[in-house]
Amino acid sequence: MRWSDLPFVAFDTETTGLSPYTGDRVIEVGLVTFRLAPDGTVVHTEAFGELINPEMPIPRAATEVSTIRDADVVGKPVFSDLAEQIAARFEGAIAVAHNYPFDHAFLTQELGRVGVPWIEPLAAIDTVDLSHRRFPGASSHKLEALAKRAGVALVDAHRAVNDARACGEALAALLRKAAVPDDLDALLDWAGGLGAPPEEATPWFGLDPTGRPVFTSGPHAGDPVERHPQHLAWMTMARAHVDGMWRWRFPDRTRAWARRWLDVRGTQRFRANPKSVRAQDWGLDPCLVEPPVVSTAALDTPEAHRPADDGLVGLLP
Repeated sequence: MRWSDLPFVAFDTETTGLSPYTGDRVIEVGLVTFRLAPDGTVVHTEAFGELINPEMPIPRAATEVSTIRDADVVGKPVFSDLAEQIAARFEGAIAVAHNYPFDHAFLTQELGRVGVPWIEPLAAIDTVDLSHRRFPGASSHKLEALAKRAGVALVDAHRAVNDARACGEALAALLRKAAVPDDLDALLDWAGGLGAPPEEATPWFGLDPTGRPVFTSGPHAGDPVERHPQHLAWMTMARAHVDGMWRWRFPDRTRAWARRWLDVRGTQRFRANPKSVRAQDWGLDPCLVEPPVVSTAALDTPEAHRPADDGLVGLLP
């Protein structure tokens, strides 16, 4: 698939705080749709930006960042007024954001609150990850620093459309400089982006009707991947002792996709016990990944306290 045939939707949110799951709300949304030529030249842009009434007071700390005050959102639409047109812009697109998990979490939480489904874009690129990959020795990976290194102007930072535009333009500038081939997989490999699970991962991952990756086997079959990041992190490193040798439990491309999902959607992976490959020995500080709902009955079963045996390499269903 050619990325030049797809829209790039760079997006940003300004919010009342940092936690979408404990009551913070979106106060501004900015989306800039880019069309790029095969060499990365920007051939068309379309901006959409709105202040949003969060239906709650805007804390002073949030105003200090964005300059948006309560008076600025009086009479502005509430999120439900814009939800459907916001969601529609991502369908069939490559979504781009600087610190993707943050803005993605706020948008999906707001959409869920009003009953509008989030349709997963074809691919996602986090320009924070891109900055780390392209400039590993840089002292800062903030959007302002990345834009400067890419030769992109960022005026009035921390306003949603301005940040979204700079994010998308920085990606395009770096893409041109690197002469990335006009192929979606090549783009995602270069950017550290995330697409759908590879075909060989079908025994373990699939997509639900909204395009969201889900587990298709194991203890979490049918659950969205984001509900079990610890298990996903374990899958990237799990080994099995077969015929006197330690082998990967899961194929290379499957592990690579799981690792990339964690890079784009989660951070701070670690193993509490460095010698163990058991799922429950993985810890993960979720970057705004919604915590799973677990019943107390499920916690009382023996299965809840042991890792799932999803099989061995070459022997998995």
